[in-house]
Amino acid sequence: MTIDPLYLFVFAGLFSPGPNVILLTASGARFGFKPTLPHVLGVAAGVGVTSGLTGFGIGALLLAQPALAFILKVVAVAWILWMAWKLFHSTMGPEAEAKERPFTFIEAVLFQWVNPKVWAVALAASAGYGAGLSPTGEALRLATAFSGLNLIVCLFWTFAGSLLTYLLKTPRAWQIFTTLMAAALAISAVMVFLS
Repeated sequence: MTIDPLYLFVFAGLFSPGPNVILLTASGARFGFKPTLPHVLGVAAGVGVTSGLTGFGIGALLLAQPALAFILKVVAVAWILWMAWKLFHSTMGPEAEAKERPFTFIEAVLFQWVNPKVWAVALAASAGYGAGLSPTGEALRLATAFSGLNLIVCLFWTFAGSLLTYLLKTPRAWQIFTTLMAAALAISAVMVFLS
């Protein structure tokens, strides 16, 4: 039995740290595994839609229209930096539970439209791992590969984050964690313009 190289590429691309991994790990640590599940499902669905659209040529449109791609990058950077700012200033314990919450399903889906890592991996997958199917066939193939594999990746990182709660018992530990996660998120925003 041979594994389609598309699956290995997608798994490696989505498993490595990026905005979704950072946000889900932080959400798992802050709110727990179960409350973060709508965020997980929204990421998996949004990544599936975004990658499926590359099979219909949306990715080619972005490559052909540099101004449109630039606008998408600016929106992505602004959104990611805003999330990094919120994470940096987040709190822990009952105070956090009263005024903060994890992403909703819809928020997570919408974030995938400006998540530069998802677009980069989807564009590379559609360009390098096509199966010679019709546009609809390629779109479905990409959408199911991305959505299915990303669900596994998201569950892993959310669970890993939820385990961190056992280490983040003091305000100082929480501050170090959120500072590191916010910094990683901000760095991922800067990387948008380096790709």
